[in-house]
Amino acid sequence: MANTSKVVAIFGVLVLLQVSCAAGRHVQVKDSGERVHDAPAVMSLTDFHTGPVACDGKSHSNDLLLASLTSAWYGGGIRCGKMIRIVTTRGVAVEAMVVEECDIEQGCGEHEISTSAAVWKALGVDVGIGELPVTWSDLD
Repeated sequence: MANTSKVVAIFGVLVLLQVSCAAGRHVQVKDSGERVHDAPAVMSLTDFHTGPVACDGKSHSNDLLLASLTSAWYGGGIRCGKMIRIVTTRGVAVEAMVVEECDIEQGCGEHEISTSAAVWKALGVDVGIGELPVTWSDLD
């Protein structure tokens, strides 16, 4: 019985450490533009050529590495023109420029990044899969 208690206690400590480490890795994103590091997200495909984007009022080529962030991450435009790093679960990374806001009313999820086809190509991912789990971070 003593060995079982030790195993349960060790397991509990490991779970607590894992949760603590995971919580410490992510910065809560606020409209204040607080720096983000390794925030989990779902990446989807969007077309930046169809109309004007929020940051500069222009349309852009889908051959450029572009991203659209949900309203909370977009921060009222504080990330316009800023570069972010997007990393797949396989560890493949690409840097893209934020040019657009994608809010829930437009069909974006709460933790979604919509990107150009060029981002998908740079990550070596087929756009046909629709959504891809990623993390993203602000760059300096």
